[in-house]
Amino acid sequence: MADKRDYYEVLGVQKSASEDDVKKAYRKLAKQYHPDLNPGDKNAEAKFKEVNEAYEVLSDSDKRARYDQFGHAGVDPNFGGGAGGGNPFQGAGFDFTDIFDSFFGGGFGGSSRRANPNAPRQGSDAQANLAIDFEEAAKGCKKNVEYQQIETCSDCHGTGAEAGTTPKTCPNCNGTGQVRVSQRTPFGVVQSTQSCDRCHGTGKLIEKICHTCDGKGRVRRRKTIEVTVPAGIDDEQVLNVSGHGNAGANGGPNGDLHVYISVRPHPIYKRRGNDVWCEMPITFTQAALGADVEVPTLDGKVSYHVHEGTQPGDVFRLKGKGIQSLRSRSKGDQYVQVTVEVPKNLNKRQKEILAELDNNTDDKNYQKRKTFFSKLKDLFGD
Repeated sequence: MADKRDYYEVLGVQKSASEDDVKKAYRKLAKQYHPDLNPGDKNAEAKFKEVNEAYEVLSDSDKRARYDQFGHAGVDPNFGGGAGGGNPFQGAGFDFTDIFDSFFGGGFGGSSRRANPNAPRQGSDAQANLAIDFEEAAKGCKKNVEYQQIETCSDCHGTGAEAGTTPKTCPNCNGTGQVRVSQRTPFGVVQSTQSCDRCHGTGKLIEKICHTCDGKGRVRRRKTIEVTVPAGIDDEQVLNVSGHGNAGANGGPNGDLHVYISVRPHPIYKRRGNDVWCEMPITFTQAALGADVEVPTLDGKVSYHVHEGTQPGDVFRLKGKGIQSLRSRSKGDQYVQVTVEVPKNLNKRQKEILAELDNNTDDKNYQKRKTFFSKLKDLFGD
């Protein structure tokens, strides 16, 4: 843990940063270093993992509080390090909140209200990132997502004890995980409860630890699952996959998997809500005389009649050719902004034809030009 950078430094935020600030910083960096956007870049891959690790802690209020208090030791993903008798935090189920309970728990002789340390607890949520194409976001798709998941150890089934053995009830606290202590103070003897030193608050003792998980009951593994991305999902939205997060403790249910979506930019289309926008060039002649043109859409090419006298910047709408709403079956529209391309590299004959056209037109053919010069006349006179 000594070589790890400070998690706030990794995300580039202050220690006082809000949840939204942390989330914005994470999304920006996750997108910047995503492996799909940096193929073969080992440095980007390492930074991507570092950013995910930092966000996993700072996005969780409990983990963030422990990290602020104890640093990396408070949120060590290996739950207290490897096997060895010298680590006072070793053993499945140890909770750093025990330290606070030792000072404030019970209170002046009152009974402890702390939850049963061996009660089932739901696992924390896991995170993953997924980059998809514009069309995949619009139409929906199925994708494989790879992420780190904490699973229940298959050898000890979460007990932390070697296969064939079971944890014993701690005789020091009778399995409660807490002991009552008396302290003499200037105000008399004060009784309080604190975490049991012998079992570290778990209420159980493991005589032979499971060597697969080093007595933690859970292991971290890389996992790949197929997820269904719904049609209409947008950039930076989060897809929740229920029950595929980290394993719970003491038989508790898994948390959820949060998949953060990044949509790659499209070379033609831009999204505004559920509407799709694009620019389409047409020729000077098509704009002047009108023409039937083919317009690309997410559903394939469609025919559209450009009316006579279409101007640069005019916008026409293709109803229902946008993106499906996530919350209903309705679809947005496609808006096409026309750009009129002025011809270049004209030969002599083409120039003569255009000059002839110009000689045979006047202000009634150019309304904008007529209006412009009329305003000039009003401002400056003849």
